[in-house]
Amino acid sequence: MNDSETTARDDFAVLGDLAPDQVRVRFPPSPTGNLHVGNVRSALFNWVFARHYGGTFVLRVEDTDAGRNLEESYQGLYDSLSWLGLNWDEGPLVGGPYGPYIQTERGDIYREVVGKLLAAKLAYRCFCTREEIEAREAARPAGAPSGYDGFCRNLSEQRIEELDALPVPSVVRMRVPDADIAFDDQVRGPVRFAAAHVPDYVIVRSNGEPLYTLVNPLDDSLMEITHVLRGEDLLPSTPRQIVLYDALSQIGVGSGRTPAFGHLPTVLGEGNRRLSKRDKGSGLAEYQQKGYLPEALLNYLALLGWAIADDRDVFAIAEMVEAFDIRRVNANPARFDARKCEAINAAHIRLLPPDELTANLIPFFAAAGLIGEPARPGEHDRLAAATPLIQERINTLSEAVSLLAFLFLPDDKITIAADAGLAADSIPTLRAAYDALTAVPEFDHASVEAALRTALVQDLGLKPRLAFGPVRAAITGSRISPPLFESIELLGRVSTLARIAAALALLGEPEIAGSSPGRGDARAVAPEH
Repeated sequence: MNDSETTARDDFAVLGDLAPDQVRVRFPPSPTGNLHVGNVRSALFNWVFARHYGGTFVLRVEDTDAGRNLEESYQGLYDSLSWLGLNWDEGPLVGGPYGPYIQTERGDIYREVVGKLLAAKLAYRCFCTREEIEAREAARPAGAPSGYDGFCRNLSEQRIEELDALPVPSVVRMRVPDADIAFDDQVRGPVRFAAAHVPDYVIVRSNGEPLYTLVNPLDDSLMEITHVLRGEDLLPSTPRQIVLYDALSQIGVGSGRTPAFGHLPTVLGEGNRRLSKRDKGSGLAEYQQKGYLPEALLNYLALLGWAIADDRDVFAIAEMVEAFDIRRVNANPARFDARKCEAINAAHIRLLPPDELTANLIPFFAAAGLIGEPARPGEHDRLAAATPLIQERINTLSEAVSLLAFLFLPDDKITIAADAGLAADSIPTLRAAYDALTAVPEFDHASVEAALRTALVQDLGLKPRLAFGPVRAAITGSRISPPLFESIELLGRVSTLARIAAALALLGEPEIAGSSPGRGDARAVAPEH
């Protein structure tokens, strides 16, 4: 047996007796708003796990809590996962053999299974009110286990009929066996829950609505899910789910198998608190709007519990698929570091081919009204020429807009910022720059640089920082810009001179004789020589 075969055999040990093509995992979000980055991390680990083993990634929308659902969130879920590149093999929009994949469309299935559980005495109706349950719990001796006390567990059929006749509202509870519940967590190892701490739990509300405790494990069983990878916050619900899997097996519903569980580490925000939807930086939409690359965001989220190597943080998702091993996920809580996330994104931006980066920038410039959508040929060419100037300078795609806006704004729309450093003592510098750029024969960046260095540094005796700052402010409106000489070349002679003249006028300098009024639109690509 060669080394690769040994690795593969060890790798499949985590699957038990399942062949790679039998792996089935799911991502079950609720349509309650902006997708949370913690949920995205769970989706990523499930997707990568499925792809590593050549298995199936199922998308299932868990929308039985109708009061929290937002209609627009359904499409938002699909769009978000598509943007991330986490394509699903079965689920809404694509179908599959175990549909429907939206839980509110599965009501008949749930009602039928609940009927079978009641008939088999694996579940029972409970007529206790909240007040009655709380009163009995308050009367228990100190140190007694909390939770429902099984008061309605053994009601006779006659008593149930009497209560129905009143009528008294009832819920449906699972009958939890009087035995400890243990399982081998793929991330945390052996886990055991004492029977006394797993009371009979509700699976159907008094109004007939099924709860997560029923629909989630039932759908997992019916959809033949083999592995459940989810957040650590859901670990306390695992014993209840195992009870239901066992009950379903007894009544011949579903796969008859309990999935293997792997509980992923908690993602922490500020103050060692679990990152919540209310925390800044927790929503996926925020990263889309700022201009994070999907693969970069996934790269960072992968680091919240997993590493491709001890000395390497930046990798492609295809590399993660190749290397992923659920047993190497760290069970300790992972802290979300916004700065590191941004640094990972910046690294991915640096790695992009310039033409691909340009394509990613176009939507942001279009949204800012700087170019058309789609970009006209001249606009695309100018942005493509400018992209290499800022590729090493931006951390997010949106940052490119403020850096390059001056190339696409009409000359008379340039506003010079108060902190750009333009002042009355800038007048001699700007006049000398104007004269030098008027006379330069070839308007390429090398010729522009040579002319300005001669006129401002050599002739006026200025230090470069003081020499070029006013010119930068005049043509870009800011004290920060891409490399100045390359920017001037891209802007062209006519617009460059027009903007310097406008800056001089702003400083109270009389209009320069013979200056061009400017073309009024900086969108042409070819520099004017």
